[in-house]
Amino acid sequence: MSVLPVLPVTVLLYAGSAVLAFVLAAALTPLVGRIAERLGMLDIPGGRRIHPRPIARPGGLAIALAFGVTILTFWLVDRYAGRAFLIPEEVRSPRFTLTALAAILGMTVGFIDDVFELRARWQFLGNMLVAFVIIAAGIHIDSIDDPLGSGLIQLAYPIAVAFTFFWIVGMNVALNFIDGLDGLAAGVAAIAATTLGAIALLPQINEPFVAWMAFSLAGATLGFLIFNFHPARVFMGTSGVVFVGTMLAVLSIFGSAKVAAALLVLGVPIIDTFYVLLRRVVSGQPPFAPDRGHFHHRLLDVGLSHPQAVLLIYALTFGFGALALLTSGRTQALAFIGAVLLFGVVVVALAQRTPKAGELDPSLYAEEADRF
Repeated sequence: MSVLPVLPVTVLLYAGSAVLAFVLAAALTPLVGRIAERLGMLDIPGGRRIHPRPIARPGGLAIALAFGVTILTFWLVDRYAGRAFLIPEEVRSPRFTLTALAAILGMTVGFIDDVFELRARWQFLGNMLVAFVIIAAGIHIDSIDDPLGSGLIQLAYPIAVAFTFFWIVGMNVALNFIDGLDGLAAGVAAIAATTLGAIALLPQINEPFVAWMAFSLAGATLGFLIFNFHPARVFMGTSGVVFVGTMLAVLSIFGSAKVAAALLVLGVPIIDTFYVLLRRVVSGQPPFAPDRGHFHHRLLDVGLSHPQAVLLIYALTFGFGALALLTSGRTQALAFIGAVLLFGVVVVALAQRTPKAGELDPSLYAEEADRF
Protein backbone atom coordinates (compact mmCIF):
# COMPACT_ATOMS: atom_id res chain seq x y z
CA MET A 1 0.00 0.00 0.00
CA SER A 2 1.34 3.44 -0.86
CA VAL A 3 2.22 5.74 2.00
CA LEU A 4 1.17 8.82 0.05
CA PRO A 5 -2.50 8.73 1.15
CA VAL A 6 -1.40 8.27 4.77
CA LEU A 7 1.14 11.08 4.87
CA PRO A 8 -1.36 13.99 4.64
CA VAL A 9 -3.39 12.50 7.51
CA THR A 10 -0.27 12.23 9.65
CA VAL A 11 0.79 15.76 8.84
CA LEU A 12 -2.74 16.96 9.63
CA LEU A 13 -2.52 15.18 12.98
CA TYR A 14 0.75 16.89 13.89
CA ALA A 15 -0.37 20.33 12.74
CA GLY A 16 -3.90 19.99 14.05
CA SER A 17 -2.75 18.87 17.49
CA ALA A 18 -0.18 21.65 17.76
CA VAL A 19 -2.69 24.30 16.73
CA LEU A 20 -5.46 22.97 18.98
CA ALA A 21 -3.10 22.79 21.95
CA PHE A 22 -1.92 26.33 21.24
CA VAL A 23 -5.47 27.70 21.07
CA LEU A 24 -6.57 25.85 24.18
CA ALA A 25 -3.55 27.03 26.19
CA ALA A 26 -4.08 30.62 25.03
CA ALA A 27 -7.71 30.41 26.15
CA LEU A 28 -7.10 28.51 29.40
CA THR A 29 -4.14 30.51 30.71
CA PRO A 30 -6.12 33.70 31.55
CA LEU A 31 -8.86 31.53 33.07
CA VAL A 32 -6.36 29.65 35.25
CA GLY A 33 -4.88 33.02 36.24
CA ARG A 34 -8.23 34.38 37.35
CA ILE A 35 -9.10 31.25 39.33
CA ALA A 36 -5.67 31.33 40.99
CA GLU A 37 -6.24 34.96 42.00
CA ARG A 38 -9.58 34.13 43.58
CA LEU A 39 -8.10 31.17 45.44
CA GLY A 40 -5.15 33.22 46.63
CA MET A 41 -2.59 31.14 44.72
CA LEU A 42 -0.37 34.13 44.04
CA ASP A 43 3.32 34.83 44.01
CA ILE A 44 3.53 37.74 46.45
CA PRO A 45 6.32 40.32 46.00
CA GLY A 46 8.85 40.49 48.80
CA GLY A 47 12.42 39.46 49.48
CA ARG A 48 13.85 38.05 46.26
CA ARG A 49 10.42 38.20 44.61
CA ILE A 50 10.49 41.70 43.20
CA HIS A 51 7.69 41.66 40.63
CA PRO A 52 5.51 44.77 41.11
CA ARG A 53 2.27 42.99 42.01
CA PRO A 54 0.97 39.56 43.03
CA ILE A 55 1.00 37.24 40.02
CA ALA A 56 -0.88 33.97 39.57
CA ARG A 57 1.50 31.14 40.34
CA PRO A 58 0.11 27.87 38.83
CA GLY A 59 -0.19 29.14 35.24
CA GLY A 60 1.59 26.10 33.89
CA LEU A 61 -1.51 24.12 34.78
CA ALA A 62 -2.96 25.55 31.55
CA ILE A 63 -0.18 23.83 29.58
CA ALA A 64 -1.03 20.47 31.12
CA LEU A 65 -4.78 20.93 30.59
CA ALA A 66 -4.36 22.09 26.98
CA PHE A 67 -2.07 19.16 26.21
CA GLY A 68 -4.39 16.65 27.88
CA VAL A 69 -7.57 17.96 26.25
CA THR A 70 -5.89 17.96 22.84
CA ILE A 71 -4.73 14.36 23.05
CA LEU A 72 -8.04 13.25 24.57
CA THR A 73 -10.02 14.99 21.80
CA PHE A 74 -8.24 13.15 19.00
CA TRP A 75 -8.46 9.87 20.89
CA LEU A 76 -12.20 10.25 21.57
CA VAL A 77 -12.94 11.08 17.93
CA ASP A 78 -11.20 7.89 16.86
CA ARG A 79 -13.05 5.89 19.52
CA TYR A 80 -16.38 7.36 18.39
CA ALA A 81 -15.59 6.62 14.74
CA GLY A 82 -14.68 3.06 15.63
CA ARG A 83 -11.53 3.15 13.50
CA ALA A 84 -8.31 5.01 12.85
CA PHE A 85 -9.82 8.30 11.71
CA LEU A 86 -7.70 11.16 13.02
CA ILE A 87 -4.86 9.08 14.46
CA PRO A 88 -3.23 6.91 11.75
CA GLU A 89 -2.19 3.39 12.70
CA GLU A 90 1.51 4.19 12.54
CA VAL A 91 1.07 6.86 15.23
CA ARG A 92 -0.71 4.55 17.65
CA SER A 93 1.38 3.14 20.46
CA PRO A 94 0.88 1.06 23.61
CA ARG A 95 2.97 3.71 25.36
CA PHE A 96 -0.05 6.01 25.34
CA THR A 97 -1.08 4.87 28.82
CA LEU A 98 2.46 5.33 30.16
CA THR A 99 2.59 8.83 28.69
CA ALA A 100 -0.75 9.72 30.27
CA LEU A 101 0.50 8.41 33.62
CA ALA A 102 3.66 10.52 33.43
CA ALA A 103 1.67 13.62 32.43
CA ILE A 104 -0.89 13.28 35.23
CA LEU A 105 1.79 12.52 37.80
CA GLY A 106 3.93 15.51 36.83
CA MET A 107 0.96 17.87 36.84
CA THR A 108 -0.29 16.60 40.22
CA VAL A 109 3.06 16.86 42.00
CA GLY A 110 3.63 20.33 40.59
CA PHE A 111 0.17 21.53 41.55
CA ILE A 112 0.62 20.32 45.13
CA ASP A 113 3.74 22.44 45.40
CA ASP A 114 1.94 25.48 43.95
CA VAL A 115 -0.81 25.09 46.54
CA PHE A 116 1.39 24.60 49.59
CA GLU A 117 4.59 26.39 48.44
CA LEU A 118 6.82 23.58 49.63
CA ARG A 119 10.48 24.06 50.48
CA ALA A 120 13.13 23.02 47.96
CA ARG A 121 13.83 19.71 49.66
CA TRP A 122 10.17 18.69 49.36
CA GLN A 123 10.07 19.76 45.73
CA PHE A 124 13.11 17.58 45.14
CA LEU A 125 11.42 14.64 46.87
CA GLY A 126 8.39 15.20 44.64
CA ASN A 127 10.61 14.95 41.57
CA MET A 128 12.08 11.74 42.96
CA LEU A 129 8.57 10.34 43.45
CA VAL A 130 7.69 11.16 39.85
CA ALA A 131 10.82 9.37 38.63
CA PHE A 132 10.19 6.34 40.85
CA VAL A 133 6.61 5.82 39.64
CA ILE A 134 7.56 6.28 35.97
CA ILE A 135 10.37 3.74 36.25
CA ALA A 136 8.09 1.32 38.11
CA ALA A 137 5.64 1.65 35.21
CA GLY A 138 8.29 0.33 32.85
CA ILE A 139 9.90 3.43 31.35
CA HIS A 140 13.69 3.38 31.46
CA ILE A 141 16.75 4.04 29.30
CA ASP A 142 18.19 0.73 28.08
CA SER A 143 20.98 2.13 25.90
CA ILE A 144 22.82 5.35 25.14
CA ASP A 145 24.89 6.53 22.18
CA ASP A 146 28.55 5.62 22.36
CA PRO A 147 30.53 8.92 22.26
CA LEU A 148 33.64 6.99 21.17
CA GLY A 149 32.00 4.90 18.48
CA SER A 150 29.03 4.67 16.14
CA GLY A 151 26.99 2.15 18.07
CA LEU A 152 25.01 1.99 21.30
CA ILE A 153 26.08 1.15 24.82
CA GLN A 154 23.64 -1.32 26.36
CA LEU A 155 23.02 -0.61 30.03
CA ALA A 156 22.62 -3.30 32.65
CA TYR A 157 19.21 -3.12 34.32
CA PRO A 158 20.40 -1.58 37.63
CA ILE A 159 22.42 1.03 35.74
CA ALA A 160 19.49 1.70 33.40
CA VAL A 161 17.18 2.30 36.35
CA ALA A 162 19.67 4.58 38.11
CA PHE A 163 20.39 6.54 34.92
CA THR A 164 16.69 6.96 34.15
CA PHE A 165 16.04 8.13 37.70
CA PHE A 166 18.82 10.69 37.40
CA TRP A 167 17.58 11.74 33.94
CA ILE A 168 13.99 12.46 35.01
CA VAL A 169 14.91 14.21 38.26
CA GLY A 170 17.71 16.15 36.55
CA MET A 171 15.44 17.34 33.76
CA ASN A 172 12.96 18.76 36.26
CA VAL A 173 15.68 20.41 38.35
CA ALA A 174 17.28 21.97 35.25
CA LEU A 175 13.98 23.38 34.00
CA ASN A 176 13.19 24.71 37.48
CA PHE A 177 16.58 26.42 37.71
CA ILE A 178 16.13 28.21 34.40
CA ASP A 179 12.64 29.40 35.36
CA GLY A 180 14.08 32.67 36.67
CA LEU A 181 13.07 35.14 33.96
CA ASP A 182 9.68 35.72 32.37
CA GLY A 183 9.15 33.39 29.44
CA LEU A 184 12.53 31.70 29.71
CA ALA A 185 11.61 28.17 30.80
CA ALA A 186 8.47 28.06 28.64
CA GLY A 187 10.26 29.27 25.52
CA VAL A 188 13.20 26.90 25.94
CA ALA A 189 10.79 24.01 26.58
CA ALA A 190 8.79 24.85 23.43
CA ILE A 191 11.94 24.86 21.31
CA ALA A 192 13.08 21.60 22.89
CA ALA A 193 9.72 19.90 22.33
CA THR A 194 9.63 21.01 18.68
CA THR A 195 13.16 19.72 18.13
CA LEU A 196 12.44 16.38 19.79
CA GLY A 197 9.36 16.06 17.60
CA ALA A 198 11.38 16.75 14.45
CA ILE A 199 14.09 14.28 15.50
CA ALA A 200 11.44 11.62 16.10
CA LEU A 201 10.44 11.92 12.42
CA LEU A 202 13.94 11.20 11.13
CA PRO A 203 14.11 7.89 9.18
CA GLN A 204 16.63 6.38 11.59
CA ILE A 205 14.34 7.17 14.54
CA ASN A 206 10.84 6.82 13.06
CA GLU A 207 8.80 7.50 16.18
CA PRO A 208 5.58 9.19 14.93
CA PHE A 209 3.89 8.75 18.33
CA VAL A 210 6.69 10.71 20.03
CA ALA A 211 6.44 13.39 17.33
CA TRP A 212 2.70 13.75 17.95
CA MET A 213 3.18 14.13 21.69
CA ALA A 214 6.11 16.54 21.29
CA PHE A 215 4.38 18.83 18.80
CA SER A 216 1.27 18.92 20.98
CA LEU A 217 3.42 19.85 23.98
CA ALA A 218 5.15 22.57 21.97
CA GLY A 219 1.81 24.04 20.89
CA ALA A 220 0.47 24.12 24.45
CA THR A 221 3.65 25.74 25.76
CA LEU A 222 3.64 28.42 23.07
CA GLY A 223 0.00 29.25 23.83
CA PHE A 224 0.94 29.77 27.46
CA LEU A 225 4.00 31.82 26.50
CA ILE A 226 1.75 34.61 25.19
CA PHE A 227 0.95 35.48 28.80
CA ASN A 228 4.27 34.48 30.33
CA PHE A 229 6.70 36.52 28.23
CA HIS A 230 8.03 39.69 29.83
CA PRO A 231 6.25 41.32 31.54
CA ALA A 232 4.61 38.13 32.74
CA ARG A 233 0.94 38.18 33.63
CA VAL A 234 1.06 34.61 34.93
CA PHE A 235 3.89 32.40 36.13
CA MET A 236 4.62 28.86 35.01
CA GLY A 237 4.81 27.63 38.58
CA THR A 238 5.84 24.18 39.65
CA SER A 239 2.72 22.85 37.91
CA GLY A 240 4.19 23.78 34.57
CA VAL A 241 7.82 23.05 35.36
CA VAL A 242 7.31 19.49 36.60
CA PHE A 243 4.72 18.66 33.94
CA VAL A 244 6.82 19.93 31.04
CA GLY A 245 10.09 18.62 32.49
CA THR A 246 8.60 15.17 33.01
CA MET A 247 7.14 15.08 29.51
CA LEU A 248 10.42 16.13 27.89
CA ALA A 249 12.29 13.48 29.88
CA VAL A 250 9.83 10.72 28.98
CA LEU A 251 9.57 11.67 25.30
CA SER A 252 13.34 11.72 24.93
CA ILE A 253 13.40 8.19 26.41
CA PHE A 254 10.65 7.00 24.06
CA GLY A 255 12.39 8.54 21.05
CA SER A 256 14.74 5.54 20.85
CA ALA A 257 16.46 6.87 23.97
CA LYS A 258 17.73 10.01 22.22
CA VAL A 259 19.36 11.17 25.40
CA ALA A 260 22.30 12.76 23.56
CA ALA A 261 19.93 14.84 21.42
CA ALA A 262 17.93 15.95 24.45
CA LEU A 263 21.15 16.82 26.29
CA LEU A 264 22.18 19.02 23.41
CA VAL A 265 18.90 20.82 22.74
CA LEU A 266 18.45 21.45 26.47
CA GLY A 267 22.12 22.27 26.84
CA VAL A 268 21.65 25.73 28.35
CA PRO A 269 19.51 24.73 31.38
CA ILE A 270 21.33 21.42 31.90
CA ILE A 271 24.83 22.89 31.77
CA ASP A 272 23.77 25.91 33.81
CA THR A 273 22.41 23.56 36.48
CA PHE A 274 25.67 21.60 36.51
CA TYR A 275 27.84 24.67 37.05
CA VAL A 276 25.49 26.25 39.60
CA LEU A 277 25.38 23.08 41.71
CA LEU A 278 29.15 22.66 41.38
CA ARG A 279 29.80 26.24 42.46
CA ARG A 280 27.47 25.95 45.46
CA VAL A 281 28.99 22.67 46.63
CA VAL A 282 32.56 23.96 46.24
CA SER A 283 31.68 27.15 48.15
CA GLY A 284 29.98 25.19 50.92
CA GLN A 285 26.46 26.43 50.16
CA PRO A 286 23.34 24.23 50.13
CA PRO A 287 22.86 22.86 46.58
CA PHE A 288 19.33 24.25 46.24
CA ALA A 289 19.83 27.57 48.01
CA PRO A 290 18.60 30.38 45.71
CA ASP A 291 21.16 32.89 44.48
CA ARG A 292 21.96 35.10 41.53
CA GLY A 293 24.60 32.90 39.94
CA HIS A 294 22.60 31.49 37.03
CA PHE A 295 23.60 32.16 33.44
CA HIS A 296 20.54 34.33 32.77
CA HIS A 297 21.38 36.47 35.82
CA ARG A 298 24.92 36.92 34.57
CA LEU A 299 23.59 38.16 31.24
CA LEU A 300 21.48 40.76 33.03
CA ASP A 301 24.44 41.84 35.12
CA VAL A 302 26.57 42.59 32.05
CA GLY A 303 23.91 44.93 30.68
CA LEU A 304 21.38 42.91 28.72
CA SER A 305 17.73 43.75 29.24
CA HIS A 306 15.25 41.14 30.41
CA PRO A 307 13.90 40.40 26.88
CA GLN A 308 17.42 40.47 25.39
CA ALA A 309 18.70 37.88 27.86
CA VAL A 310 15.71 35.62 27.21
CA LEU A 311 15.96 35.96 23.43
CA LEU A 312 19.69 35.25 23.50
CA ILE A 313 19.07 31.99 25.36
CA TYR A 314 16.29 31.19 22.88
CA ALA A 315 18.83 31.67 20.08
CA LEU A 316 21.35 29.40 21.80
CA THR A 317 18.65 26.76 22.26
CA PHE A 318 17.68 27.05 18.58
CA GLY A 319 21.32 26.58 17.64
CA PHE A 320 21.73 23.53 19.86
CA GLY A 321 18.44 22.17 18.51
CA ALA A 322 19.56 22.54 14.90
CA LEU A 323 22.81 20.79 15.74
CA ALA A 324 20.92 17.95 17.43
CA LEU A 325 18.65 17.60 14.40
CA LEU A 326 21.45 17.55 11.84
CA THR A 327 23.97 15.31 13.60
CA SER A 328 24.23 11.71 14.78
CA GLY A 329 24.31 10.37 18.32
CA ARG A 330 28.12 10.36 18.59
CA THR A 331 28.43 13.88 17.22
CA GLN A 332 25.65 15.04 19.52
CA ALA A 333 27.46 13.61 22.54
CA LEU A 334 30.77 15.20 21.55
CA ALA A 335 29.03 18.51 20.82
CA PHE A 336 27.47 18.45 24.28
CA ILE A 337 30.86 17.82 25.89
CA GLY A 338 32.28 20.74 23.89
CA ALA A 339 29.35 22.92 24.98
CA VAL A 340 30.03 22.06 28.63
CA LEU A 341 33.65 23.19 28.31
CA LEU A 342 32.80 26.34 26.34
CA PHE A 343 29.98 27.22 28.69
CA GLY A 344 32.36 26.93 31.62
CA VAL A 345 34.72 29.46 30.04
CA VAL A 346 31.85 31.87 29.39
CA VAL A 347 30.51 31.52 32.94
CA VAL A 348 33.94 32.21 34.40
CA ALA A 349 34.37 35.26 32.13
CA LEU A 350 30.96 36.64 33.10
CA ALA A 351 31.67 35.97 36.77
CA GLN A 352 34.80 38.10 36.52
CA ARG A 353 32.69 41.01 35.31
CA THR A 354 30.03 40.48 37.99
CA PRO A 355 31.95 39.26 41.07
CA LYS A 356 29.32 40.45 43.54
CA ALA A 357 25.94 39.45 42.26
CA GLY A 358 23.52 40.69 44.88
CA GLU A 359 19.79 40.88 45.06
CA LEU A 360 17.60 40.76 42.01
CA ASP A 361 17.30 44.01 40.11
CA PRO A 362 13.78 45.49 40.24
CA SER A 363 14.22 46.52 36.59
CA LEU A 364 13.71 42.84 35.69
CA TYR A 365 9.99 43.45 35.82
CA ALA A 366 7.86 46.20 34.44
CA GLU A 367 6.48 48.75 36.85
CA GLU A 368 3.03 48.09 35.53
CA ALA A 369 1.61 44.91 34.08
CA ASP A 370 -1.83 44.36 32.65
CA ARG A 371 -4.20 42.24 34.65
CA PHE A 372 -6.34 39.57 33.10
